[in-house]
Amino acid sequence: MTGRQKDLYWVLSLFLMLRMVETVSGARGPFTGTHMSSPFSASDVKQTPTVDVYIQLPVEFLLLLTVPVVDPDKDDGNWKRPLNCLHLVISPLVLALTLQSGAYGIYEIGGLFPVWAVVVIVGTALAAVTFFATSNSEPPRFHWLFAFLGFLTSALWINAAATEVVNILRSLGVVFRLSNTVLGLTLLAWGNSIGDAFSDFTLARQGYPRMAFAACFGGIILNILVGVGLGCLLQISRSHAEVKLEPDGLLVWVLAGALGLSLVCSLVSVPLQCFQLNKVYGFCLLLFYVSFLVVALLTEFGVIHLKSV
Repeated sequence: MTGRQKDLYWVLSLFLMLRMVETVSGARGPFTGTHMSSPFSASDVKQTPTVDVYIQLPVEFLLLLTVPVVDPDKDDGNWKRPLNCLHLVISPLVLALTLQSGAYGIYEIGGLFPVWAVVVIVGTALAAVTFFATSNSEPPRFHWLFAFLGFLTSALWINAAATEVVNILRSLGVVFRLSNTVLGLTLLAWGNSIGDAFSDFTLARQGYPRMAFAACFGGIILNILVGVGLGCLLQISRSHAEVKLEPDGLLVWVLAGALGLSLVCSLVSVPLQCFQLNKVYGFCLLLFYVSFLVVALLTEFGVIHLKSV
């Protein structure tokens, strides 16, 4: 057995062990004798693992260890005492090491004691208190707090993944010698938006098109109002000078005009359709984006320019 096969063997063993622990501790309780359904069906056992399984297994194992899940549809709220106590140690550590790319986690208090060590000590104390003050059969009253912990951990995992994607795209721009404007219009824009796009796709396919549609415009409003507003406020507070926007060049007006025109078109067309959107509306939006991208790139490369008088 090679070293890589040994690593895979141990990952599989730990993952299956944790699945068994969380199922036994939450579904059956301490020797109650109630029915416990197996997490694996007969068809899953007979099937040969595919490449996707080996790719997803480390990710699922990592998320299982770091992201607590509170399910109100279950009788026990998905309370797994050993696993949830482990979350009190690992999840805050993930928050400290992923926030601002780990800048806060490695910060040393007084130049001696790192922040991540303080987080581990406090998390271990909370986990010990929770373990001895709760039982496997019944979730505690404060179980709902784990939902907020899971939300924060998930958000920072998404932020960390998006940051790495943006860094990779930025490296590709440097390798292929793309300007910052072209990089922002294409690779960086796609990298920043791909998480929201997949979230909206998932919501729409699960039968929540209104939620996905509202999230599209809500994300833009959040980025423009909160992102620009908070960024300008922080810059003014640090430099004590006004933030000046210099709209030099045609490309800035192309970007602002395309954004305003798309919003105005949606504002007019959606009520005219009685808020019943069809495939034509979707194709028009895609065509508008492709046209905007072509015009913006041609403007950046100097094909489209203003004639000097």
